[in-house]
Amino acid sequence: MSPLERIQIFHRVAELASFSQAAASLGLPKASASTAVQQLESQLGARLLHRTTRRVQLTQDGQAFYERSKDVLADMDELQAMFQQHGATGLTGRVRLDMSSGFARHIVIPRLPELLAQHPLLAVELSSTERRVDLVREGFDCVLRTGNVVDTSLIARPLGAVRLLNCASPAYLQAFGVPQTLDDLARHRLVHFVGTLGAKSGGFEYVDEAGAPQSIAMAGAVTVNNAESYSAACLAGLGIIQVPWIGAADPLRDGRLVEVLPQFSAPAMPLNLLYANRRNLSRRVRVVMDWLAAVVADARIDG
Repeated sequence: MSPLERIQIFHRVAELASFSQAAASLGLPKASASTAVQQLESQLGARLLHRTTRRVQLTQDGQAFYERSKDVLADMDELQAMFQQHGATGLTGRVRLDMSSGFARHIVIPRLPELLAQHPLLAVELSSTERRVDLVREGFDCVLRTGNVVDTSLIARPLGAVRLLNCASPAYLQAFGVPQTLDDLARHRLVHFVGTLGAKSGGFEYVDEAGAPQSIAMAGAVTVNNAESYSAACLAGLGIIQVPWIGAADPLRDGRLVEVLPQFSAPAMPLNLLYANRRNLSRRVRVVMDWLAAVVADARIDG
């Protein structure tokens, strides 16, 4: 039995959580499926599955191997399809992406039908989080991230910078007034955004006349760690937010939000497409990354 066949059997066992069901679906004796996984574990020097009389469950190492080996199997499918389809250019296999919920909702998902119409055999797994995912351990092919690149082990493809706006709801401005100067912020509230609850908020950020980034500590009753909650808190009249203009475009247009202090906007956030330092990216990942770059360029993230 080849290493690739062992990986395929392991995947089926992991997906069905059963050696007997996996063996039956592959037309193999149960003992063969169990032996294949044992040989794979010996080859890797790691336990991939917890086995009990009632269930089979992935270990932490097993989950990591499952996610990364998906790419191996998809690469083989892609290679076979290239020849079976006589040179057809359509992509096949899975691409796993991560990005903020705002980018997913407003920029990427509306354009996905175009990509999938061109490549009907392509499968896209799209995660929307505000946290910094572990690309390698969690099996992501690439992620869209705003802000400075923290992990120097990743390759960053710059896609521009996202312009931020200061926004508040009409109800909030009616209650607290419209700020005209930075000194006015002492009488206002900020909806605080942090990556992890309990962390310190950066306050109200702006660029001074010399072009240097500055911040002002502000009061605020609400702290969130999610982009959707951030916007919702502002719409509910809980304070001022500093938000990418794309996410605020619709509520600004229909009057649910109002821009304030436009002369004191926060520094634009760099946007990067991050991916692991792999020598040979599959064709489907390269194509999807180029597509993402084109979609972001069309969106005019700099406003």
